[in-house]
Amino acid sequence: QVQLVESGGGLVEAGGSLRLSCAASGRTFSTSASGWFRQAPGKEREFVAAIYWSGGNTYYGDSVKGRFTISRDNAKNTQYLQMNSLKPEDTAVYYCAADSGRGSGWPLWLRAKYDYWGQGTQVTVSS
Repeated sequence: QVQLVESGGGLVEAGGSLRLSCAASGRTFSTSASGWFRQAPGKEREFVAAIYWSGGNTYYGDSVKGRFTISRDNAKNTQYLQMNSLKPEDTAVYYCAADSGRGSGWPLWLRAKYDYWGQGTQVTVSS
């Protein structure tokens, strides 16, 4: 099992920035990729960004490209999501996710690829 704990959410004005963190623990040796999803009230959970642990390649959802940056500190087993130029439509609960290697060939934007999820952290952007 892998445990994921997010932190860093909060309330920010439009145009502002926030940085989310996700600390991983447990049996992370088989994990090949991790990412962020978000879910706004009444909407489906949406892919935001993901990163491969080996090589560090990153991928982003179209709605956040150029504004959000995913990164990872291997020594701390922690990933981050730097969110800049925030918009009210970015308001959502943000979830950290990690795979187990089971779906190693599956696309990063696919929810089913990820076996482990954090509890979520609320991000609210006021207009």
